[in-house]
Amino acid sequence: MRGSWVLGFIACFLLLSGYCHCQNKPGIEGMVPSKWITLRNTQAPGRSYRTLTSQNKVYTQEDVFFKMWLPVVHTQKFSLALGPQYRTEQLELQSDGENAIHMLSNWNLRYASVDMKGMVSLDSSSWLVFGGNVNKSGNFNNYSFKSFPFNYTASAAWLRKTSANKEYGAGLIVNKSFTGITILPILIYHYNFSKKTGVELSIPYKMAFRYNLTSSDIISAKAEAANRNYMIRLDDSQCSFRRIDVDMGIAYNKSFGKLIGIEAFAGYRQNISNRLPPEVVAVKKSGMAFSLELYIRPPVK
Repeated sequence: MRGSWVLGFIACFLLLSGYCHCQNKPGIEGMVPSKWITLRNTQAPGRSYRTLTSQNKVYTQEDVFFKMWLPVVHTQKFSLALGPQYRTEQLELQSDGENAIHMLSNWNLRYASVDMKGMVSLDSSSWLVFGGNVNKSGNFNNYSFKSFPFNYTASAAWLRKTSANKEYGAGLIVNKSFTGITILPILIYHYNFSKKTGVELSIPYKMAFRYNLTSSDIISAKAEAANRNYMIRLDDSQCSFRRIDVDMGIAYNKSFGKLIGIEAFAGYRQNISNRLPPEVVAVKKSGMAFSLELYIRPPVK
């Protein structure tokens, strides 16, 4: 789940910063509004697998995601927030016959976690952003929650804002899960070319070119990485379902006043890695992907 967690890490300092893109706060003019509560549905149809004894079976990847940020401390120099989140996912079979990945169907896949994010103001134009995450992921519908191990993530980044239209930073993210330890660098670069156009880079997770149609309508051409990693418990063994994708396409964000907004995405999901249960081989791993998101903005300004 590191891909989505990196996005939360990059976006959270906007929530912690007082919910505005001022010169002495993180975030540049024209960025997508901060999100306090998020509800999102994603679908990726037309994928397929096969086994040694069956022909290709077509399925749809689908998930529903919810997250809410809860501010704990917010002062001029220091901010801290907690973000409980939950995702349920399934690979919905579209073909007749026996389903060799039934343990991944019927919304059996679950992800539950709590993010912790903090921000320390170093001076009027630079900040130290740090965070942590504790989560469990697996086929919870078949086995108890306590039978799955915890996964952990920690991160820290330095961010500097040189003007209302430019900021950059760098840091490190470390993840410990049941599959091992991963250490990745974080590179941040946000820059506005004009009042309507800008680029947002949060490497290794996101690259986006943004165009502000109006003050409440934003369209972006972007590429975002996502890493899904579930432990799958079976009657007499265990395995993992892991998928690394890059979603490339167009996103449209619309704000309705100062409280509610929606974001729609359509594009192509390029699979980088797809590990299915034993004796199951992924055939078609890439294809179209769509998502629709409803969010509520922070109630204070």
